[in-house]
Amino acid sequence: MDDSAASKVVEGRTRPGAQVPLAGVMGWPVAHSRSPVLHGHWLQRHGVAGHYVPLAVRPEHLAQVLHALPRAGFVGVNVTIPHKEAVLALADVVTDRAALIGAANTLTFRPDGTIHADNTDGHGFIANLMQQAPGWRPASGPAAVIGAGGAARAVVAALLDSGVPELRIANRTRARAERIREDFGARVIVHDWSQLDEMLEGATTVVNSTSMGMKGGPPLDLSLDALSPGALVTDLVYTPLDTDFLRAARARGCATVDGLGMLLHQAAPGFERWFGLRPEVDEALRAAVLG
Repeated sequence: MDDSAASKVVEGRTRPGAQVPLAGVMGWPVAHSRSPVLHGHWLQRHGVAGHYVPLAVRPEHLAQVLHALPRAGFVGVNVTIPHKEAVLALADVVTDRAALIGAANTLTFRPDGTIHADNTDGHGFIANLMQQAPGWRPASGPAAVIGAGGAARAVVAALLDSGVPELRIANRTRARAERIREDFGARVIVHDWSQLDEMLEGATTVVNSTSMGMKGGPPLDLSLDALSPGALVTDLVYTPLDTDFLRAARARGCATVDGLGMLLHQAAPGFERWFGLRPEVDEALRAAVLG
């Protein structure tokens, strides 16, 4: 949110005459999104006069809807599947990290009419690890990332920025992992999917960035025999919250972090830009979103 709009938020309320800011999450479909509950919790908790709504937008209507939203009082939106890549071509300003990742999840509509596109998924990923595993040290050893989709690109960027000395990655379609190595540099080492088990040997951070293990989907089938008990293991899947992958890692003595916190932390920068204050990610928020 711009400074003038943010200044209208005083002690959690908007001054008389100020336009109530609107924000939302845009996707197709979008009914499953937990973002309205998440942002709604913050709005209510802080007494902010604002609204956050789901916006079901077909791909063929994306450009038309996106350019109409600021005129309808929207100050920004989150973007989810299938629009995260397409919005880059529609934005006026794209952050370096969103360009490198190749996707945006947070759009801010500026007072001059321009659309600012950013990707806060990497921020959410790192903030979640720091909060749930405060002893985690990214520079302590190699990281291993399973999967090479859009979420993986955000995770790879964040891990490299955090100082991991080596990043191993494997994907069912090797070409996608090779593309990540081309885009992110020599610290990225690509492994064949058949080498998935061996890729874990010596890794101090292990990430499942695929949807495997999600409720109703195929399992993440791999052996953890090579996994060090001192590794930190995290799964971006959060339905179920405690996946088979995390339970198996804990059985080996590993510290584990679930994926819900990434969703919560990635939302905070957008809320601050749109509504003028930085919200907290705490147990009350987790309970609200899970409930």
